Amino acid sequence: MTENTYDTIIIGGGPGGLSSGIYAKRAALNVLLIEKGVLGGQIVNSDEVENYLGFEHIGGAELSMKFGQHAQTYDLDIVSREVAEIIPGADFHTVKLANGDTYRTCSIIMAMGGNPRKLDIPGESEYYGKGVSYCAVCDGFFFRNKTVMVIGGGDTAAEEALYLSKLAKKVYLAHRRDALRASMILQQRIFSECKIEMLWNTIPTGILAEADGVSSVALQDTVTGDKQEMPVDGAFIFIGFEPSNQLVPAGVKMTAEGYVVTDEKCETSIPGIFAIGDLMEKYARQIITAAADGCTAALAAAHYVEAKKSSDECHLE
Repeated sequence: MTENTYDTIIIGGGPGGLSSGIYAKRAALNVLLIEKGVLGGQIVNSDEVENYLGFEHIGGAELSMKFGQHAQTYDLDIVSREVAEIIPGADFHTVKLANGDTYRTCSIIMAMGGNPRKLDIPGESEYYGKGVSYCAVCDGFFFRNKTVMVIGGGDTAAEEALYLSKLAKKVYLAHRRDALRASMILQQRIFSECKIEMLWNTIPTGILAEADGVSSVALQDTVTGDKQEMPVDGAFIFIGFEPSNQLVPAGVKMTAEGYVVTDEKCETSIPGIFAIGDLMEKYARQIITAAADGCTAALAAAHYVEAKKSSDECHLE
């Protein structure tokens, strides 16, 4: 094998990618993990994590560091570069980096994740993790008996508002239209929950904070143009999710929303190319499910590579 040829290449260093790295190394594969940012993924930006098994309370940055340290105990080869292109092949696949480097591999695990769709208003990015959240299940616990605002009008926004109503003393649900897009059963539950107050025809224009976190949300009425500031302790934004699918090669089956379709082994419609975590079509998007996906994909990749080598299709000189 040449210096730039691997059994498997993992693209993305979040919980799923690092979990893949550990299991792939334990399967005695020659592995390369490529991550353009910080190891650990989005949890680096979370102040606190309380729903990851084994840790009653841990900071997101600390948990990310532990993930990275664990993976590196296996001497996982990690490259801090940006991937420019994934090129599928019959006998092997090619990964091209933005700096021009090229790697060949028998299998690829795509762990690029995704991101909540942003409002792009003042204060949103500045106070992320300090009262601004995109996950009620992750952060709702910190707002017990407090006042929060949910922004959105679809199923996710409705579900998250209902979840938060079990914890918070008051939930405002701000929607830019005069009717929700959520399913009727969710709407019925929203309207029957006394803790939830609808703010119709309302868009947020800014998020304000004090020393201890978010203090209010600036709002504008889409019909009258009237403006106001609503005092709240937290702002939960649910206006959609965008998988980071820019590198997904042509030929890989995806949903209309851009999520990669896989089988139970996390394998895509192209043999030897796997997708895990927030990139793939799935029910739950949590740290622990991403790590589980990483295990599944790595074990499946190991089986795939073994079969390829047995047929001499992936012995590259």
